[in-house]
Amino acid sequence: MIRPTLILGITVLVAAAFLQAGSVPRQQQNNTPLSYTGEIMDSKCSGQGSHIQVMSKEGVKTAKDCTLLCMKDGSKFVLYSADGKISFHLDDQDKPREYAGEKVTIVGTYDGQTKTIHIQSIMAAP
Repeated sequence: MIRPTLILGITVLVAAAFLQAGSVPRQQQNNTPLSYTGEIMDSKCSGQGSHIQVMSKEGVKTAKDCTLLCMKDGSKFVLYSADGKISFHLDDQDKPREYAGEKVTIVGTYDGQTKTIHIQSIMAAP
């Protein structure tokens, strides 16, 4: 009876370790492009985890307008993952502009040292 319980416990621990390891991207070893999904946000609002403060202070109505307003004030485009509450720098600051405030999937490579995604393509996510 102890043996099945022990096996189940070890299985749960191993599964949890794999899930945790997959939630925080690290440096890709072979530069194989991967896909990353999140919202194109500005670095200012992503630090707060939402657009709420800036939108209410500035009177803007949409996440897109908020993101573009913050960009005018010197923020950078980032990919924000609400699930992991983490943002990733984006190497290309032109491609994300048309997707500002939207949920997207980015295909690219990730540099773990700089927390930067090197964008190959961006498309709207469902």
